[in-house]
Amino acid sequence: MKTHHILMAAVLSLTACSKNLEPYNGKSDKTALETPEDLQTATYGVYAGLVDRKYTKNLNQLGEYPGDDVALSGATGDQVFYTYTYTHFPGMGNTEQFWQGAYKVIYSANAIIEKITDGTSAQLDQLKGENLYLRAMAHFDLVRLFGRPYLQGNGNNPGVVIKDNTRDDRPARSSVKAVYDFVISDLQKAAALMTMNKNAAFASKEVAEALLARVYLYMGDNANALKYAEKVISSNRYHLMATQPYKTYFRVVPEENPETIFAIRHTVADDRGKDAIGSMYYNDPVTQSTGWGEVYASVAFVKLLDKYPEDVRHSFIEPQRDGNGNMLKRNQTPIYYINKYNWQEGIANLSSPVILRLAEVYLVRAEANAKLGNDAAAIADVNLIRSRAGLSGNALYTTGNLKGHATVLEVVLEERRLELAFEAHRPYDLFRNNLPMVRAYPGFHGNNQYDLTIQPNDPQVINYIPERETGLNPNLTQNP
Repeated sequence: MKTHHILMAAVLSLTACSKNLEPYNGKSDKTALETPEDLQTATYGVYAGLVDRKYTKNLNQLGEYPGDDVALSGATGDQVFYTYTYTHFPGMGNTEQFWQGAYKVIYSANAIIEKITDGTSAQLDQLKGENLYLRAMAHFDLVRLFGRPYLQGNGNNPGVVIKDNTRDDRPARSSVKAVYDFVISDLQKAAALMTMNKNAAFASKEVAEALLARVYLYMGDNANALKYAEKVISSNRYHLMATQPYKTYFRVVPEENPETIFAIRHTVADDRGKDAIGSMYYNDPVTQSTGWGEVYASVAFVKLLDKYPEDVRHSFIEPQRDGNGNMLKRNQTPIYYINKYNWQEGIANLSSPVILRLAEVYLVRAEANAKLGNDAAAIADVNLIRSRAGLSGNALYTTGNLKGHATVLEVVLEERRLELAFEAHRPYDLFRNNLPMVRAYPGFHGNNQYDLTIQPNDPQVINYIPERETGLNPNLTQNP
C-alpha cells in the first residue's frame, strides 16, 4: 500500500471520533471548522460516517435482500430476516440504524457546507462539492428505502426529511419528487464545484455525474440519464477492467481499480469480521470459521448465469459440493456462496463496497436508449458488457436476434441483473420498472418456501419509518 493510503487510513480512523459531528438533531462543534485544514479533516470524518456499519452494511442488506438473486437458507436471529421475507415492522433495528447513520452523514456534511462560501478557493470549492455529493447520496439512499418508486404517483408519494442545515428542528417528510429535486440540485452544484481528480475513495465531478445518471434513470428522465452517462463515459477517466482481472474485481482496493468510480473505502483497520457485509454471503469453505454463510445466490440467478458456462461472472459464485460432486444444501437451499464482499487485501470479510462503477454507467445508457427507442445503441452497450465477461459470437445480441426476449429493454434489465448482482440494485430495478419480484426457487421465503411474488405496488416494497424517529418527531407520518 502506498504511503498516502496509509496516511489516509490514519486520518479516517482518527477523525471519525475526534470531531464532534453528531446526528442532525445534535449540536456540532463548529469552532473546529475554522480553517481549510479543519474543513478537510472534518470531511474525512464525513466519509468515515459512510464506513460506519450503520450506513454501509445496512445499505447493502436493505437494498439486496428483498431481491430474487439471493436465497435466505433458514431462520436467522438477524433482523435481515424481516427484510428478506417482506415482513417489515416499525421497530426494526436495521432500518433505524440506517436512518440514523444516513442523517449523521447529512448533518456532518451540512456543518461543513455552511462554513464554505463559493469561490473562496479551489480547495474549499472542492471540499464543498464533496460534501454536497455526500449529502445528496445519503438523501437518495434514504428516499429509495423509505419512499415509493418515483414513477408510482410521479413523485407525489411521501419521501423523507430533507435536511439542508444544522438546525435542531423537526421537519415533516417531503414528497419523493421534492427529495429527488433536492438531490439533483446538490449533485449539479457539486459537479460544478469539484475540479480535482481524486481517486475512487473520494467524490469528484464524474462521481456526481454518475450518480446523476442513476437518479434521472430512476425518475424516468431518460434523456438526462443518457446525457450524464455519456458525460462520465466520455471523460475517459475510467475504463472497464479486462476480462481476466475482472474475475477478482472486488478484491482490488478502489483507488487502484480502473473501473470503480466511487466506493466506500474500508482499510484493514475497518475489518469487521463476522459483522461485515460478506459474512452473511460467505464462509471460508476450508475453515468454516470466517462468516455465517446464510444468504446464497438463488437457484434462479445461477440458472440464468449457467446459460453461458464461459461467462467469467461465475467467478463471483462458489458452489459448495461434497466429495462426490453433489451440491451441499442448508434446509434444502443449495449453497452457492457469493464472494463479492470478501478477500480484499487477503482478509476474509474485508471489502470496500462499490457504489458506482463504469459498467453500471454503460447499462444506464443502455436502459435509457432502450426506453428512447435507440435499440441498436442499447444492444451495443449490452454487448460491450457481455464481451468483457468473456462472451462472444452467439452469446451476443443483435437487434434482429434478442434470444427469446420480447423487447430490448428486457435484454438490458437481464444484463443489469447479471452484471450488478448482489450490489443492491435488483429490487429497485424491478419495482421502478413496475415489475414483480418473483421467487420460484428454494429459500426461506416465509410460509411458502418455494414461491413468493411481491408486486411493485405492495406496501412492503418500502420500509416503515423507524418507530424511534416517529416518537421523537411528531411531524413524521408513517408509511402504510
